[in-house]
Amino acid sequence: MLAIPLALRLAVPPPPQALLSNEQAGAFAEAVTKALQAQDVPAVATSTPLPLDWLVEVTAENQGRTVRPRFRLLDADRKPQAATEGQTVPLRDWANADRALFERIAQETAPKLTQMLLQIEAGRKSTDPQSLTAGPPRLYMLGVQGAPGDGNATLAARMREQLGHQGFVVQDTAEGAGYGLQADVAVVPAGPPGVERVEIQWIVSRRDGQELGRVVQMNELPAGRLNRLWGDIAYVAANEAAGGVKTVVSNALQAPPTTSDAPPLAAPPSTPAAAPAPARPAPAPPQAADLGGPPALPGFR
Repeated sequence: MLAIPLALRLAVPPPPQALLSNEQAGAFAEAVTKALQAQDVPAVATSTPLPLDWLVEVTAENQGRTVRPRFRLLDADRKPQAATEGQTVPLRDWANADRALFERIAQETAPKLTQMLLQIEAGRKSTDPQSLTAGPPRLYMLGVQGAPGDGNATLAARMREQLGHQGFVVQDTAEGAGYGLQADVAVVPAGPPGVERVEIQWIVSRRDGQELGRVVQMNELPAGRLNRLWGDIAYVAANEAAGGVKTVVSNALQAPPTTSDAPPLAAPPSTPAAAPAPARPAPAPPQAADLGGPPALPGFR
C-alpha cells in the first residue's frame, strides 16, 4: 500500500513523440501503466484521458546512437509537476523495440514516478491553499560525492526521502527544477588515534547556478566506521540536513511549504545511531563567487 493515498487517477496515453509506431506507443503505455499499478498507483492506459486525470507524458530524445526516454507528470490543468528520465537505449534497439524492452524501462521508471507523486501529494496537502496552483518546489538532486563505502548512494537516497518530508519534489533531471542540491563528503584522520572526522557539505544552488548557501555537518567517529555501510548514520544525517536545506531555500524568499500535517514517506529506522552533528545552514552569500560556489548546474535549462 502507498504511504500516502493518492486522490487522483493517472492516465498514460500512447506517446506520440516517442519515436515509436502507433503499435509500439500503445505497448509502451500499457507497460508503464502496469508498472505503476504494481506500485499501487491508480493508473490507466488510455488515449482519451478524463478532464480531471493527471497524465504521464512520455517523450524520447534521439541522441545520435542512443535514445533517451523522458517522463513528465502533468496535473489536471496540464501543468508540469515533476520530471524524470530513463536510461539510454541503443538507437537500433529502440527502432525495433518490443514489449520486453518497454517493460524493463517501465519497471525502472515506475518507482521514480511513484515517489514524485507521493512528494507532490504531501506538498499539496500541506501547502497554503492560496499557493496550491504553484505546486511544491522542485529540486534537482545532483548527487553525493567523496563518501567511502556506500555513502554516496545511501546519503542521496535518504536525503530524497527527507526532502519529501519538507515539501520538496526531488528529481533526477533538471527539467522544471528551481533548485539544485549536491553534497561533498570528506573523511579525514582526527587528532586522537583511531578516530576520523567526517564533514558533509550540502550545497544549495539556484536555477541560474548561483549558490544560495551550504548546510555543513561535522562529527568524529571510530576510524573505518564508514568504510562499508552507512546505515542509520545516513538516515540521521539526512534527517538533520534536510531542515537546513529548507531554511536555505526559505532565505531565498521562496520557502517550501510546512509539513506538519504531511504523513511520512518512509518509516524511520528502529534503532538510533551516531551521526554527524545537527546541520546548520550557512548564510546565503551575496554572490556565488564569494564562497567559491559551483558553476551553473549541468543540465539546467
